[in-house]
Amino acid sequence: MQADDAETAAETGTDSLTGTERMVQAGDLTLWAEEFGSPDRPTVLLVMGAGAQGVQWNDGFVRHLTAAGHHVVRYDHRDIGRSSTVDFAARPYTVADMASDALAVLDAFGADRAHLVGASLGGVIAQRLAVTHPHRVRTLTSLSATPLGSDTAGAVGRALAGRPPLPGQLPPPTAELLAALASSVPGPRAGREEYVTTRMPMWRVLHGRVLPFDEAEYRAMEERVYERARDRRSGFNHTLAGAAGGDRTADLAAVTAPTLVLHGTEDPMFPPAHGRATAAAIPGARLVTVEGLGHTLPAALDRRLADEVLRHVRR
Repeated sequence: MQADDAETAAETGTDSLTGTERMVQAGDLTLWAEEFGSPDRPTVLLVMGAGAQGVQWNDGFVRHLTAAGHHVVRYDHRDIGRSSTVDFAARPYTVADMASDALAVLDAFGADRAHLVGASLGGVIAQRLAVTHPHRVRTLTSLSATPLGSDTAGAVGRALAGRPPLPGQLPPPTAELLAALASSVPGPRAGREEYVTTRMPMWRVLHGRVLPFDEAEYRAMEERVYERARDRRSGFNHTLAGAAGGDRTADLAAVTAPTLVLHGTEDPMFPPAHGRATAAAIPGARLVTVEGLGHTLPAALDRRLADEVLRHVRR
């Protein structure tokens, strides 16, 4: 397919997205990963958030990046999708361990350096790699994330207790989202329909109130997630890993990779102040605010978000 034809297909979504899957070794764990495009092109590593599978990077978004000539890799973190699950009580892990997993994925695909694009907790993981392994990071894109070292668990705890944020603490998730998260946990024996239906109220709140909510899109995504999962509850361990601490926001002053911070105006998980704080903490970072975006990646914004990433990596 010629470049112009590939871009047309990416725009219309008419070509099928075909990747090459493999299982990657990360210590004694195996991680599912999938690559698109030619390995001799610059690699874009997509790092998903807590409790989210790699396939939740929309096919349309991936298609736009590959059509522009990039080698794109998405993967499942430990404890999610088709990757290994962990007994967290016996073997607790941290964001640092999840960052090491990302490096194992890069190594498996022979990518010495990559453009990192991380969403939510994935953005924090990508930030950490830009601090600890700058020689592996071509550019950094932090999407819908909070700054490295933020005490999200503490902020949530205070909000649930009805207490205001501490001085200097970033705003917590909205009360509406906290309520939706608490009520959108399927039972351990839930079948597919019950599982998907139970999770819809959470996605409505995460999506935000500005852009139209396409329930069919979110149901299809959750059905795909349900079918791929080894353990549908182990993803909660990512929240525990994120709360383990050990990093400082001040560490971001050491980032040398060109950095783009993308953040939605309607994000109920990490309100816009989190995006501003991330950009302020990283030297030379550029903040782009996406009108109407909540804390999801709706297909309607695939082209907009991909264009922002592509402009950034070409700089």
